[in-house]
Amino acid sequence: MNHEQRSLLLHSASRFPLPPGVKFSYGTAGFRADAAMLESTVFRVGILAALRSIKTGSTIGLMITASHNKVSDNGIKVADPSGGMLTQGWEPFADALANSPDPDTLIQLLEDFVKEENITLDGAPTAHVLLGRDTRPSGMLLVEAAKQGITSMMGAIFTDMGVVTTPQLHWMVRAKNKGIEASERNYFDQLLTSFRCLLDYIPQGNSVSNEDDILIVDGADGVGGEKIEKLKTGLSGLRIDVRNSGGGELNEGVGADFVQKEKVVPRGFGPADIGIRCASLDGDADRLVYFSILPDGNKISLVDGDKILSLFALFLKEQLSILNVAEDGKGNNSYQASLGVVQTAYANGASTDYLKQLGLEVVFTPTGVKYLHEKAAEFDIGIYFEANGHGTVLFSETFLSWLDIRNHELSSISKGSEQQKAALRLLATSQLINQAVGDALSGLLLVEAILQHKRWSIFRWNELYQDLPSRQLKVKVVDRNAVVTANAETVVVSPIGVQEAIDNETAKYPQGRCFIRPSGTEDVVRVYAEALTQESADSLAHSVLSIVDRFLGGSSN
Repeated sequence: MNHEQRSLLLHSASRFPLPPGVKFSYGTAGFRADAAMLESTVFRVGILAALRSIKTGSTIGLMITASHNKVSDNGIKVADPSGGMLTQGWEPFADALANSPDPDTLIQLLEDFVKEENITLDGAPTAHVLLGRDTRPSGMLLVEAAKQGITSMMGAIFTDMGVVTTPQLHWMVRAKNKGIEASERNYFDQLLTSFRCLLDYIPQGNSVSNEDDILIVDGADGVGGEKIEKLKTGLSGLRIDVRNSGGGELNEGVGADFVQKEKVVPRGFGPADIGIRCASLDGDADRLVYFSILPDGNKISLVDGDKILSLFALFLKEQLSILNVAEDGKGNNSYQASLGVVQTAYANGASTDYLKQLGLEVVFTPTGVKYLHEKAAEFDIGIYFEANGHGTVLFSETFLSWLDIRNHELSSISKGSEQQKAALRLLATSQLINQAVGDALSGLLLVEAILQHKRWSIFRWNELYQDLPSRQLKVKVVDRNAVVTANAETVVVSPIGVQEAIDNETAKYPQGRCFIRPSGTEDVVRVYAEALTQESADSLAHSVLSIVDRFLGGSSN
């Protein structure tokens, strides 16, 4: 690092001192805290983003958001060149950078890391970072801190994309690095064109235009509500009524996180909406759940991420089956695409059973989007969702290349055949779904296209399977790291004896299933239990809580 670069960093870093008594940790959500504590962290992540851009020779993204957290919180996370999350190998560096106590230590850390990673600063290609933020009032100040961090690396530049959803920013980074125009207009055009294509290829007799059919969307009073209002202006084939699109307090009694956890109607909904299909986005529009309002006008019937996954899996399996039938009615073995579903142990057991009954391959990973996404990428078509409504579908480049060629072949020999329509539906789905990250807007349009394709109501969709009752509890422990798990967090390896005790207890309950896992952020152990009745699930969870307490000591809540 030359003298000029060191001087620039020293000068900039001195303006963003680390707040006292705070320790930052980069996780799945990036850095997240009270917005008033974040300026120094955001500045430093700006430096990291510029270095990451130099290292990869690609555009990097920075998104300032705290997603479903309260409005006084904020956060920052990095989007890698693929549009995915920051590579795990750089997370320890992010932690060290955020917690460096003074400018001199910060510069020493940077010099050591640059050397370790073989990053050449002199004569390096220009670093480029895309910046985005959600609607939080603190976002503007934090964006300025990020800009200062980026430009403290000599020659680094940024493009401020303004107020965007988190998935939009991830999509833009992916697009930019593929040589595609990275703009909101282009993002909307891709969604609208592919949605229209899916509607155009609905089987004859299934396409019914019902002027009374409407979807009501809860925008969580966040950026998603604003963007869906914009999306609506170019949308045909779907009527949307947007509620909570920015007039109230962000995430307060609204949004996917609130709806999924509380199972009550969000603010702005009531008895007049009984019988109508409803959807809820979270604060930065990367989660989506559906619901219908029960006759009492306050409680809801939830259609969560597991059910969205099941709908997508059913549709994609059907299209592959049509595509793989040759003209003589026999199987077509030219390319057998692998279709896989990825879940965590928190997925409801009834959803897993349903997916397996469809003949799908279901695999499990530890909790966390980074694990799910990585595993889904191993399939030609990989689908992952968490119950909270975060998930997407990934298509391999190999499969898409084959599909494109196959579509052209079918176009010349059997244009308009069911096989060709299936190929076109699969291609349109790959364009509609955001393959960089979970995206509530693209996910919503795919749900709506499939429901129209199958002529299903939300009630028919919700009948795919009946969720098993479940209960989640947590117990405070002295040291959460004393619990070591294996098999995607479903088996306790240490302390010895815990798993045997859990197994003995679980065996007492019909369709019982239970696991424990240490929290990633606090000294608690989380307990998840499922059984045939709610009473049994509650009883099993509390019994296992007592086992954890006996082996590890602690207090539950």
